[in-house]
Formats: sequence, C-alpha cells, structure tokens
Amino acid sequence: MVILAPVPTPTTTNTDPYASRERHHNEGHGRRLTAAFEALEAFPVLVESRNRVLRLFEAGDPSTADIVAAVEADVALAVALLRLANQVDGRSRGRVESAVKGVEVLTPRSVLAIASRARTFDFFERTAVWQGIPERFRLHAVATQRAADRLARELNYDFRDRLMVTSLLHDIGKLVLVHAYPGYPRQVHGEARTPEERIQRERRELGVDHALVGGVLARRWGLPKSVASVIERHHAEDADGEAALIRLADMLAHYAVGGAVTPAELLAVSRSIGIKPAALRTVMYDLPLSTSGGRPRQIDPCPMSAREVEVLRRLARGMVYKQIASELGLSTSTVRTHLHNVYGKLGAMDRAQAVLIATERGWI
Repeated sequence: MVILAPVPTPTTTNTDPYASRERHHNEGHGRRLTAAFEALEAFPVLVESRNRVLRLFEAGDPSTADIVAAVEADVALAVALLRLANQVDGRSRGRVESAVKGVEVLTPRSVLAIASRARTFDFFERTAVWQGIPERFRLHAVATQRAADRLARELNYDFRDRLMVTSLLHDIGKLVLVHAYPGYPRQVHGEARTPEERIQRERRELGVDHALVGGVLARRWGLPKSVASVIERHHAEDADGEAALIRLADMLAHYAVGGAVTPAELLAVSRSIGIKPAALRTVMYDLPLSTSGGRPRQIDPCPMSAREVEVLRRLARGMVYKQIASELGLSTSTVRTHLHNVYGKLGAMDRAQAVLIATERGWI
C-alpha cells in the first residue's frame, strides 16, 4: 500500500524530469488520506440513534438484543463500540468482531456512556462539515446489512453477528475518499453506473479504491483482521467467503433501490458462495418487502436447559404431550414438568406465549 506513504528517494541520480513530479503526486495522496483518516475520528452518531439508546435505559436495564440492535443500526456507534472493546486488556483484546461481543466486553452501561457523549448529526440541522453524508451513507450501509443477513439465512451462515458489522462498515473507505478528494464521488465515477464500473474508475483515477482504503482504516482503528480483510476484499474479483457474501449483498442493495447491476456478475458471485439462481431470485424478490421471514439471531442468553428447548420446539410444531414424550423417550409427566419449568423461566402464561417469546428471542 505504497500509495499511503511517501515514495523512497532513489539512491542513484535520476535524470527523468517527471520523477520528482510523480513522487510529489504520491506524497500528496498520502497526506490527503492521512488527513481524511484523522477527520473520521469525529464521524457523528445520528441523533435518532443516540436517542434510541437513551430511551432503552429509561425504563431500566434493557436486553442485550435491544442494545445490539441499536448499535448495529448506526455506523459511528458500531465503530466506537468495536474500537473501545478491542482495546480492553484480556483474551478478547483485538478480537472483538461483533456488536454482541462488544457489549459483552464493555457492559451495556458503557454503550449508554458512548451514546451520551457522542457527537451527533441531525438531517434537519446540517453542518458545513458533514452536510448529508452520515444519513446517506447509513441508508446504503443498512440496506447492504439487511441483504447480507437475508443471504446468511439462506446459507445458514454461522457468523451472522460478525456479518452485521462487516456489512454495515463495508464502505467506510468512501468516507475517507469524500474527505480526501473534493470531486469524489461524482467527478471520479463520472458516467460509471454499476458497482464494478465505479470501482474501476476509482482505481484508474485515484490509484486506490474505497475497499482498499476501508481495510486500511479498519486496521488503523484496531479492528480485527477478520473484519478488516472482508472490508478490504469485498470488491475483489476473486473474493470468497464473507467478502463475496458482502459483495453480493452490496449489489443487491443497489438493485433494491433501482440501481444498475450486472446480471452476469450477480449470478457469478451468487454461485461462488453456494446460492443457486432460484434462491437468488427469491432473495431479490423478498428484499424490498418490509419483512422477509427467517430465523432471528440468538443474542440474549437462553434460560432454558437443552432438554427444555427440545420439548418446547416440539410443542411449537403442534405436537401433544404424548407425542413429545414418545419422540424424546420421556414420560408424559416429565414433559409436563419440563413445560412447567419453561413457563416459569420465560414468564409465560401458556404454551402459545412461551413459543412466541422463545421464537422472538431466537431460542427455538
């Protein structure tokens, strides 16, 4: 990434009249990017994001799931949480790759403190520094996050907690380029329409692209390699794994708002992560809808034992006590005892309420 540092002075005499000009050009790149990195230290939390965190604590101690949802909906909150959590001494230092783990390391009250002290941005009271950037940036970030989570459910992907962060932060390099180059993105992208065309324009005009710069910024912030490398590679032609999943989610986010995407690229990336065309069509149809179903993530600790979960799952399928007992090799009275304990642990009045609570929390 020599683009981020001054080019070394040659040890031999160089008679090329353009050599000093090229060196000055690269040094200018480095200074611009460094200044942009520093400017992002003040990237603001949206006013509504801060207010939602504050409201969570007004009625007492909120659930971990509610806190995580608030953090994962705001770029600046997510960055602040991850940066602080990765600085805490201990086994998790430098390894916190999700908001779930970040809340666990820092405690919920720390999230409240972060939100309370954060600089904020209000769409209706724009400043000369940020104008509408934070709001516009969040719209695509959250759209990509939603698409990525939909794809993860299709794939039964194991790292959904981390994916919520990598998908939210995948384009942070664009924030750097906005500060470093006044003509970005309009003048740099020009007539480019698709994500692939825009990334090629960035590489040609600037010598870097927002994905590479985003990876550098994530490492500068102390985020884990597992997060930084996905951000850095999400536009790579040979992207695989989570980076390819983010690449596909990014294209789907553009597609969902009527943006131009290349069908052949959609299919190619989809196949690379194991999603067949029929499943991709379903995802593309679902995304603009308000809900697209799927299993919620389990974030709050489950109060039930493994056996109690097995019994409740079967109850949710409509099985009666005798059927559950037969399938699990238990007596009917034991099944009744398990369900009595489940109702008490969940604070449920009946089987319907118990199933609803457990389903909403991702426990069954």
